[in-house]
Amino acid sequence: MEGTELIAFNIIAAVGTARSNYIAAIDAAAEGNFDEAEKLIKEGQDAYVEGHDAHAKLLTQTAQGDKVIMDLLLTHAEDQLMSAEGFGILAERFVTLYKKLG
Repeated sequence: MEGTELIAFNIIAAVGTARSNYIAAIDAAAEGNFDEAEKLIKEGQDAYVEGHDAHAKLLTQTAQGDKVIMDLLLTHAEDQLMSAEGFGILAERFVTLYKKLG
């Protein structure tokens, strides 16, 4: 595996971890375990940053004039990146809401 494929898999793995942590944070908050929820959100954010940084490498490469071939794998990676971002936003809001309700 080389270049863009490896970066795409790195994005998918990192943001998949982020999304899983965000969902676990919502579940923890629903149980009233807010410390655990906050910890999981932080871990999710750290994983998301890894995926975002890998994506930024591709953007930098494109900005420098190097062609990046957009294929199904890279499209999937970008889709997963955006999905994880949305889950992160919602997880933070759900945790806040559960705190207010608790």
